[in-house]
Amino acid sequence: MYPAAMRTLSASAATKVLEREPPGGKVLESIASPQIEFRDVTKKYGAVTALTELSLSVRRGEFLTILGPSGSGKTTALMLLAGFEAPTNGDILISGRSVAAVPSYGRDQGIVFQNYALFPHLTVNRNLEFPLEMRGVKAGQRIGLVERMLKRVHLEEFGERLPSQLSGGQQQRVALARALIADPPILLLDEPLGALDRNLREQMQGEIKSLHREFGKTTICVTHDQEEALTLSDRIIVMRGGRIEQADTPEALYDRPANRFVANFLGEANILDSSALGEQQNVAPGTVSMIRPERVRISQANAAPLSDQDQRHCVNGTVEDTTYAGPLRKYQVRVGSLSIIVREHVASGQQIFRIGDAVRLDWLRADVRLLTA
Repeated sequence: MYPAAMRTLSASAATKVLEREPPGGKVLESIASPQIEFRDVTKKYGAVTALTELSLSVRRGEFLTILGPSGSGKTTALMLLAGFEAPTNGDILISGRSVAAVPSYGRDQGIVFQNYALFPHLTVNRNLEFPLEMRGVKAGQRIGLVERMLKRVHLEEFGERLPSQLSGGQQQRVALARALIADPPILLLDEPLGALDRNLREQMQGEIKSLHREFGKTTICVTHDQEEALTLSDRIIVMRGGRIEQADTPEALYDRPANRFVANFLGEANILDSSALGEQQNVAPGTVSMIRPERVRISQANAAPLSDQDQRHCVNGTVEDTTYAGPLRKYQVRVGSLSIIVREHVASGQQIFRIGDAVRLDWLRADVRLLTA
């Protein structure tokens, strides 16, 4: 499948490797219009519906992440955009042109897979040369482009190595370099950091952000990793059951989730129960109240009230579990029938609570969010 995606596109595609559109050219004229559009796209596999009437627009230069649990339809959406699958109904447009019937090798996109999909029998240099060769770029030009790209991803000394001689992070850099070297307008990332350990993932997140700022590619990333999505994205789509639950900026999604599913999927959420908290909440039928764990303050049960105590809601509880995670400490506090999560940054001189301690929890009423249940 992958070699077919790298086949030659057209003679004009080769010129894009060496030249970008000049200022004031066609790219800038269409910057306000969506570069990618899904129009009521449905995808079925026999009796199973993977996507249901998906409508989505992606701006030129935007970094969009599609986030969701297994089976949500996020990978199906990416495979449709890549041209590896065809929609059952609906249409997909790139720069205003329908590509629903265009094969993968005719879409001029760079693709990075979770397993990197590097050619194991080719050196790093040859892996990067391959997409240029398929586009008809001359050998002398290919060498210069490969050298510059390897320098950009800090692998200039590894050109003659085989992929098996590289670490996971180095292989990921080669995969990114190969996807970018032919200057495609769109970059697709399929769980790009899923095979890396935590430290490498954090390093590569920074590298991907840097490459996106430098090259300005319209980037679609599919992942199930919430931290990765929050770190990398201009906008996030949260999916469930083949449909979009919410689409917004990372900040808005985390701070103002549309419903209980989004709140629980994107981080941790305390769903508040008025009967357990001992106060009447003005909550409409079909909605619930939510507070994020880092918005809850924990203190001794007999602690002096804060200066803004009249703006806070207070409850008493008992610590039933604690977790230390380096920069963060998490408590689970029993309040009536509820177990409320508290997350605070570890600081010098900070009071540490133990299991069984009586504590007071409080939070600003303004930090409580009403969600669709």
